[in-house]
Amino acid sequence: MRIVVIRDKRKISPFNEPARDLRVLNKPLWLHQKDLLEPCCTSELEVDFFEQIPPDQYEETLIYQDNLFFDQAFIETFLAKARRLGKACRVAFSLDDPVINRHALPLQSGIRREGDVYVANMWYYPRGLEEITRPLVIDTGAYEFGSYHVPTHMSDEKGDLIFQIPLRAFLSIENWVHIFTANCLFGVLAEGARMERSLDKLGVRLSIFWRALLERKQFLSCSKLVKVGRNTQIDPTAVIQGPTVIGDNVYIGAGVVISNCIIGNNVSILHGNKLLISVVGDRCYLPFRASLFMTTLMEDTMVAQNACLQFCVVGRDSFVGAGTTFTDFNLIPKPLRTLHRGQLEEVGMTVLGGCVGHHCRIGADLTIYPARTIESDVVLAHTDTRSVISHNVTYEDSDHLRWPDAGLHPRFYPR
Repeated sequence: MRIVVIRDKRKISPFNEPARDLRVLNKPLWLHQKDLLEPCCTSELEVDFFEQIPPDQYEETLIYQDNLFFDQAFIETFLAKARRLGKACRVAFSLDDPVINRHALPLQSGIRREGDVYVANMWYYPRGLEEITRPLVIDTGAYEFGSYHVPTHMSDEKGDLIFQIPLRAFLSIENWVHIFTANCLFGVLAEGARMERSLDKLGVRLSIFWRALLERKQFLSCSKLVKVGRNTQIDPTAVIQGPTVIGDNVYIGAGVVISNCIIGNNVSILHGNKLLISVVGDRCYLPFRASLFMTTLMEDTMVAQNACLQFCVVGRDSFVGAGTTFTDFNLIPKPLRTLHRGQLEEVGMTVLGGCVGHHCRIGADLTIYPARTIESDVVLAHTDTRSVISHNVTYEDSDHLRWPDAGLHPRFYPR
């Protein structure tokens, strides 16, 4: 099958990079797409516009925009249904699909309504390009997940903080919030939902139970659910629950708790760290007692002791200082908004943390308000007059521009 990729060159704030180069599930998005489609790909072509695609090749063709996130379950379902149909078609979703309505529609334009369906930028042609395509509706298989019976002021009227998790994930990445969604909601949580669904089969439950019995581990901690790479050292006192994937050459220290995470290669997670529903990229370093909840760290990033990151995204080669906290609940009873294409727009979520770009240095003991962004290459230090980050921080606000000699306030200079 011929694969045609349409480049989306729009840069995602605050990273200042196209979506294809940002990490999703510890891979650049373009590589994630390529790995999923490699088994069925015979040739690949990249173009800037749909009109640049050669129309004269009479062969099976899949076309998609390179800012799309989709998982294996989705692409297998779409290709199987499209081949059975045997006609030119494009990805579509029902208007009442809870996953699309709740998490995919805000802050984007790649999934849009046409008639009585939502359509997206992925097409299938069984015999080369055709003028007419038909919408092919794919059910994302919504799976409800959430924190039930939380205080009503933090959720809806019922006191439920609910996420709709897809068993077949699809997303148009056009904002940093979509990076969070792709990694945590449509990534690790979706894998957990598929695992939970598989437990309905008696054979699967018995297989996992037998492995746990042989290894003398708890059900969720056995090697059926926790995949560990080569040359990885795990302290006996660490608690790790699946589904979790841990890469090669990883060190996990005493008292660490990890649940439903993806950990990359050459990562150090030292004493007392807590990680839940998070993605930690290659070569990251967490010294001790940091807490990550539904957070993504891209490669070569460090989070120092006692830092707390909830519902956050941190770019590559960045540093978050000790005791810094990213809050996720808006104290003011107004909808959360974040920067999108130069304007503040509602994120469509009740709770959300912040986002740090690439190559940032965030000092100790700062508090970052919900949905705030810190642009790439920013240095941000705690001062007597600034301990709370209440607004988005641009490169022009960076402390290394304000204090160019050493990147520090003069009061820190040695006498």
